Amino acid sequence: MWGICSRTMVKVGMAKPCGIMKPCHLVKPVSATRVSGRYLTHQKGLPTLPVPPLQQTCERYISALEPIVEVDELKHTKELLDDFQKAGGVGERLQRGLEKRAGITNNWLSEWWVQVAYLTYRLPVVVHSSPGLVLPRMNFRDKQGQIRFAAKLISGVLDFKAMIDNETLPVEYLGGKPLCMNQYYEVLSSCRIPGPKKDSVVNHAKSPRPPKHITVVHNFQFFVLDVYNSDGTPLTSDQLCVQLERICSSSLQNNMEPVGILTTLHRDSWGKAYLNLIKDTTNKQSVSAIQRSIFTLCLDGAMPRVSDETRRSTAAVQMLHGGGSQWNSGNRWFDKTLQFIVGEDGTCGANYEHAPAEGPPIVALIDHVVEYTRKPETSRSPMVPLPMPQKLHFNITPEIKKNIEEAKQEMNILADDLDMRVTVFGHFGKDVPKSHKMSPDAFIQIALQLAYYRMYQHSCATYESASLRMYRLGRTDTIRSASSASAAFIKAFDDPNKQNTEKVDLMVKAVTAHRSYTNMAISGQAIDRHLLGLKLQAVEEKLSVPEIFSDPAYAKALHYKLSTSQVPSKADCVMCFGPVVSNGYGVCYNPMNNHINFAVSSFNNCKETNAAQLAQAVEGALLDMRTLLDQTPRAKL
Repeated sequence: MWGICSRTMVKVGMAKPCGIMKPCHLVKPVSATRVSGRYLTHQKGLPTLPVPPLQQTCERYISALEPIVEVDELKHTKELLDDFQKAGGVGERLQRGLEKRAGITNNWLSEWWVQVAYLTYRLPVVVHSSPGLVLPRMNFRDKQGQIRFAAKLISGVLDFKAMIDNETLPVEYLGGKPLCMNQYYEVLSSCRIPGPKKDSVVNHAKSPRPPKHITVVHNFQFFVLDVYNSDGTPLTSDQLCVQLERICSSSLQNNMEPVGILTTLHRDSWGKAYLNLIKDTTNKQSVSAIQRSIFTLCLDGAMPRVSDETRRSTAAVQMLHGGGSQWNSGNRWFDKTLQFIVGEDGTCGANYEHAPAEGPPIVALIDHVVEYTRKPETSRSPMVPLPMPQKLHFNITPEIKKNIEEAKQEMNILADDLDMRVTVFGHFGKDVPKSHKMSPDAFIQIALQLAYYRMYQHSCATYESASLRMYRLGRTDTIRSASSASAAFIKAFDDPNKQNTEKVDLMVKAVTAHRSYTNMAISGQAIDRHLLGLKLQAVEEKLSVPEIFSDPAYAKALHYKLSTSQVPSKADCVMCFGPVVSNGYGVCYNPMNNHINFAVSSFNNCKETNAAQLAQAVEGALLDMRTLLDQTPRAKL
């Protein structure tokens, strides 16, 4: 794939994950006042995404290739680049076209990006594109506790939605600069719509009559639950409890056809099945109600019983794909931008469709919801009769039944193939790198490089998402964590002939290089989106795509065997996603003060990769790097 997330097409060079901004500790919300049109005023005040200089990108591209390609490959690429950027050549023409596009659009990249990274990406969204998010296990273990927590969760989301609707959401800042807030306005009341060749996204929050309902799924059955009273006030948690109990009571049997599992299909297959599904008027109305809803709440049935040691990993699987057709994969509508998932055993979290937004707005919403669920209920519920939640009906033809069976089979193959390991690195957190005046994110990324090198004896193309939200409608660019500096450090680290002082010096240089690339990326000066833009500009101008994009080195640069993202949050949670290439890993982490939550994924059918082994190697690398620092006094600067 991808992109952070996305898990989006490697061939265009994205990354998966999730668009987290660095340094995360500099992102500060500032309280907002209620001002009409404040959102639009804020957005218009943001700068537009720059187009980096062509020569700068070409030079930085060569530097990025150095640790991951052979010398003869690099020599060939340099020759191609010299030809590409020569005076009066195709590179200059494409650069001028991009600069012209930048002058007449809000963001020269954003529309291209959502199309190429997501909507024309045809692998299933489940595992390959949509991340899951695992919250700490909540303090309930039965159906009543599940319902009570889910009711408070709904109230918490509606509380956050009120800030979006009233445009009182605190503006976030990075290094004193305001960030684009657009993604917050895209995650509620929106949904992906499958197409036979390309998907689309609809956002009903901006319609003349915005939706007032959510979708609740229980035992594979879908319900419309109105969450506002006739006077416009949100239902209280007590009222929501009553309604959720009604839904659960009227959907006790679980022998219904799991229509939701159709959303796990390959996008071309789902696009065809979708057109067939909505030929029926009842089906079309039911699907429309799901698509229009503010969000989806999945009340899950039991998952397999596991040990405490593997509970977090099983929870991650539940959030990412539901566990397969025999568990909860059919208790979803994966096209929905935001799905909250609550199990009976205290397991809870979310899954989100990646096209409208990156991780930070989702995490900010979830942090707000978790905080809200911990508050005591204040408002008393009025004793007014509530309308019965409306069950959504589907007419299942033999052809739709066949599609459902195909989806079950494909989903089970994918579920069996994904290996997901969630671990808590409990020895230290952000505190240790900070005490050595190092960026925690850079420290963790260099540890990942060391862990991978210890397993494979070489560096690989590594994707880390960087936020471009300092710019209007900014999404992500790539931090390339494998650098010449990181390669020098990891090769020296286990060399007994190297002195500790030299190893520390190389570590500092590697961490500094990563920090430098991060700053470059969030400033719109990284290479990956610029190269993609030049390629797409050639397509736009109906020119033959330049040879640098068919160069084997370019394919190698986009084959991200390590697709990573830092997703910091206040809640003690971790995001998870699948690898973006068949022989790669997905690695997401949330550094807390005294520990680090990791989610590492790989595919079982690849004999080269092993998620548990990489997770263990990362733990060893982090411990060894700290030991080296502790044992090697550094000269006072």
